[in-house]
Amino acid sequence: MRTAERVWRVFAREVQAAVRTRSFLALALVTAIAVFGVATAGGGPAGGYVPTVVDVLVVVEILVPTVAFAVGYRAMADPIARGELDVMETYPLPTWGYVGGTYAGRAVVLTAVVGIPLAALGVYVATTAGPETTVFASHRGIDSPLLYLRFLALTLLYGFVSLSLVVLLSVIAGSRSRALVLALAGLLVLTVGGDVAVFAALDGSVLTSESLGGVLAVTPAGAYRGLVFDQVLYVAVPTRSSFVPGWLAIGALVGWWAATLAGAAVIAHLR
Repeated sequence: MRTAERVWRVFAREVQAAVRTRSFLALALVTAIAVFGVATAGGGPAGGYVPTVVDVLVVVEILVPTVAFAVGYRAMADPIARGELDVMETYPLPTWGYVGGTYAGRAVVLTAVVGIPLAALGVYVATTAGPETTVFASHRGIDSPLLYLRFLALTLLYGFVSLSLVVLLSVIAGSRSRALVLALAGLLVLTVGGDVAVFAALDGSVLTSESLGGVLAVTPAGAYRGLVFDQVLYVAVPTRSSFVPGWLAIGALVGWWAATLAGAAVIAHLR
């Protein structure tokens, strides 16, 4: 059996376990209630795709790492506590393959829990927004489902980065109790820690307003938020200026994803 087939078996096991876990279904339901509730309360679906994104952006920015925490905080801590990694040393499956297969399976769960409610919200907007919402004066441009698809893609990318960080912390913890504590700490750092540190540096004159966008772009939350503003909310504004450097924000998200996932594989191998 080739390594790819063994990794696939780990991946399939994670997905099958998730299908049998009712808590993930409940998590998806809560996510759907949250995004639909916020969107309808703000009136975004009646206005179009971009007004809907404006309504749900702040909630989604907090909700996605929270879902990643719920999906992934035990992903590696439980197998380590049960001694599965020690057993794996007797099988021709490298540790990185076990970590990668586990992560990929949890990423499918995250995609379903976050992606399906947001996709359903997009369908709801498409069927309820009035014809007068095709063009809005506030954005001086044309609303489009492609803009909402950009938002969905960026949100999933942010979710994958969040999940890779949670998996790394799960490997470091090595037990369910420590994983819970570390994951909660990571959740706080991911959602508010980066912004607090950046604005504290700005208040202390360590940063300038000119360099603020570049520094925000290297934090996961700042990169995600900036890309949503640039690629979804401001895209139809002719005189807009970039919220963050786009290339830097994309590179930062990919870099965080690769570095944390590689770190998880290395630490798991050293255990």
